[in-house]
Amino acid sequence: MDLRDFEYLLALASEGSISKAAERLYLAQSSLSQFLSQYEHDLGVRLFKRTSRGIHLTSNGEIYMEHLKRITLDYQRAQNELWDNEKMKGGRVSLGISSFRGERMLPKILHRFYRYYPGVKVDVYEENSLKLEELLLDGEIDLAVIALPTTKLKHQVDFLTRDEVYIIAPKYHPIMQKAHYKEGGRGVWIDLRDVVAFDLILSYYDTILGTISRRLLEEKKLKYHALHDNITAQMAISMTKEGLGLAFTYASTTPPGNEYELLSIGEEGVFLNLGVAFPSKEYHSEASRRMEDVIREVYREIK
Repeated sequence: MDLRDFEYLLALASEGSISKAAERLYLAQSSLSQFLSQYEHDLGVRLFKRTSRGIHLTSNGEIYMEHLKRITLDYQRAQNELWDNEKMKGGRVSLGISSFRGERMLPKILHRFYRYYPGVKVDVYEENSLKLEELLLDGEIDLAVIALPTTKLKHQVDFLTRDEVYIIAPKYHPIMQKAHYKEGGRGVWIDLRDVVAFDLILSYYDTILGTISRRLLEEKKLKYHALHDNITAQMAISMTKEGLGLAFTYASTTPPGNEYELLSIGEEGVFLNLGVAFPSKEYHSEASRRMEDVIREVYREIK
């Protein structure tokens, strides 16, 4: 038995797809499929049902995965305690963050963390907030930066910062003729009723940003035309800069630029909270706590 086998099996259970699990593990799909078949043959028990829509745990598979999760967590906690005893001279910490948010923030976080703790390895998991919650609940990552409120996590989520949701538009876009300037030159705001006169580029339905943008439009009963409605947040910004439409974005992920404008939604703006979340109330390594400190440092500096 190899702990790597546990990693493969847990990834298969989490992704519900051999191809997605293989991509996550950086393996060839055929190799992972062969591993699973051989593992089930040696075990003498079928762990997964194969269907045209992916793979699903059997009842025996569900029991087996629960044991694997506990074994893996105990192993990780044992390692963490030993590394803590060595005063952060070594070890590792797994951090979850969305690709969109991480594009701007993650390099700053990692650069500072490695400067403070050069002996600690950081494993990064890029997922949306909903998926990060699942990884935390399964104990697969040590901490994550996620949008609040959480949908599944009930504890161990600490407020990090307030993030504003903007409309991003090229400076030459005709929407700028409808823009209003806040008192004291504190930015520019736009009415959503003016925004829907133009094509929109929306993020996926199952993302926080995609959900927020649609909710705002529906609450005001606004009819709108989405040129695209299943675009990643990063791609939406790139398309907006080329004049293809208007998109929603976050303040923390989109630095000020010369070629575009960030427009508050309404005079008061629209905000969501970000938090730092941990898997449970149980033992948290010193490395994960120091990572939280670094995350807070970096976010304070960009405000």
